[in-house]
Amino acid sequence: MTLAVYPGTFDPITLGHVDVVRRALTVFDEVVLGVAQNAAKSGQHLFPAEQRVALAREALANLPGARVDVVPGLLADYCREAGATAVVKGLRSGTDLDAEVPMALLNRDLGAPETVFLVAAPAHAHVSSSLVKDVARHGGDVSALVPAGVLAALTEALGA
Repeated sequence: MTLAVYPGTFDPITLGHVDVVRRALTVFDEVVLGVAQNAAKSGQHLFPAEQRVALAREALANLPGARVDVVPGLLADYCREAGATAVVKGLRSGTDLDAEVPMALLNRDLGAPETVFLVAAPAHAHVSSSLVKDVARHGGDVSALVPAGVLAALTEALGA
């Protein structure tokens, strides 16, 4: 049984994230979407961790082999405890690669398994949680970028 962990803050989960999980399930038996608190983004989250977990569980409910969990501390520790065989990360651009490689190397030094990079599908290569929130804050239509439950949560949170 192969288990991959797909870590991130997922604030909120997008259809790009769902696509990465779906494609990772073609390589791994199980994929855990690990909702983490990013210290660099602390206090900047639109949704609390519990709501991010609930939104992700709803978005992934129809993907057998996918589950959602909280990564409470170091990713390497979580992976070791879960028995993960890989970390999965989605890449939208070279900028993402530049940011992700040092994290992958450090995680490996800390005992995490190898990181596998999946290139974003062209339909999602421009989508990020930050951009989704920014567009939604300004009244833009993000319905093609996020699952229905996330759209409703964004509307409620932003009063849009």
